[in-house]
Amino acid sequence: MPDRFHPPIVPAALARVRRDAGGTAPAWWIGVDGGGTGTRLVLAGPDGVVRGRGQSGASALGQGVHGAWAAIGEALGRAVDDAGIGLPAWSQCAVGAGLSGANVPEWVDAFVAAAPPDLAGMVLDGDGFTALVGAHGGTPGVLLIAGTGSVSEALHEDGRRTRAGGWGWQCGDEGSGAWLGREALRHTQRTADGRDPGGPLAQSVTAAVAAQGGLQRFAIDAGQSAYAELAPKVFESAEAGDRTAEALLRRAARELGALVRAVDPAGALPLALGGSIAARLAPRLSAAVRRRVRSPRADAATGALWLARRALAA
Repeated sequence: MPDRFHPPIVPAALARVRRDAGGTAPAWWIGVDGGGTGTRLVLAGPDGVVRGRGQSGASALGQGVHGAWAAIGEALGRAVDDAGIGLPAWSQCAVGAGLSGANVPEWVDAFVAAAPPDLAGMVLDGDGFTALVGAHGGTPGVLLIAGTGSVSEALHEDGRRTRAGGWGWQCGDEGSGAWLGREALRHTQRTADGRDPGGPLAQSVTAAVAAQGGLQRFAIDAGQSAYAELAPKVFESAEAGDRTAEALLRRAARELGALVRAVDPAGALPLALGGSIAARLAPRLSAAVRRRVRSPRADAATGALWLARRALAA
């Protein structure tokens, strides 16, 4: 099966720094990490040194491009307050954005069309890749993210980019919080039938969904976040000695290991972990995977900032 990879998304209309008559570079560089629950933004001066940080609500493209730009603007306002400066004009700013949903062409086109018309420049990519760039400082490496969802991305020595997972919670995102919650619910349903032995996990899940109409009603209505909210119960039940919960966590760790191997079959690249589930499952990863783990150098917003400066700075 061929690797899943793609070049950086550099919108033709905005992937350059417009210069004024004096030939000066943008006064401000902005890095954005945008997902389905929040937006994190860093603001740097012309030297690339971060001066301020800001946060706001969701800016995932699938939730609407105008909402994404509004969230970016709100986060920028908080970043300039943090920096102690006035709000700059968009014509003074170049943006690097790592956004959830940047793999969907029509969302990218709509986001670019909705951009401020005087924006000095922009580079857009997925939030997974900018997190990878930040984690390894732009050098080759692998990033495994497991939070509500799961995905693994790699940047190779020859410049190739590979990706595994991230197919969505309905049929993929193995090893993630939503996957753990879904599997915990499945076990609880089987326990109710007498097909699985009962224990702390089934009891905990049953109690958690009782107020939401019970097992079947929860399964009909629940989305990704609701399933992910059940994941902590798997960890708690494993700590209480539930063998099914422990087996489920070990399965999750194997699935995450498979994501890492898919993007780096040779096992030669350093690995960074992202997301709360990856952190909690780290002790259960195989020894071969654990010895490759390195602490991230920077966050995804800083990775987006780095990507913009690499692509746009003269």
